[in-house]
Amino acid sequence: MTRGDQRERDRQRAQARKPGTKGRDDGLTPEQRRERDAKALQEKTAKKAAQATQGADDAKKKNVAGKK
Repeated sequence: MTRGDQRERDRQRAQARKPGTKGRDDGLTPEQRRERDAKALQEKTAKKAAQATQGADDAKKKNVAGKK
């Protein structure tokens, strides 16, 4: 029974840590969270598309400059 006290302390430490690891407590309903995530995803894809077109334009400029 030498570990009895240590086990109890470990349980108390685990209980103390538990509330801090609680997940999504952002105050949003699932529908609001879905809308927020969808908007963020749309912005991300728009940004990627803009970068892709810019990269394609840069490649065209390099090809044209090399042919002159």
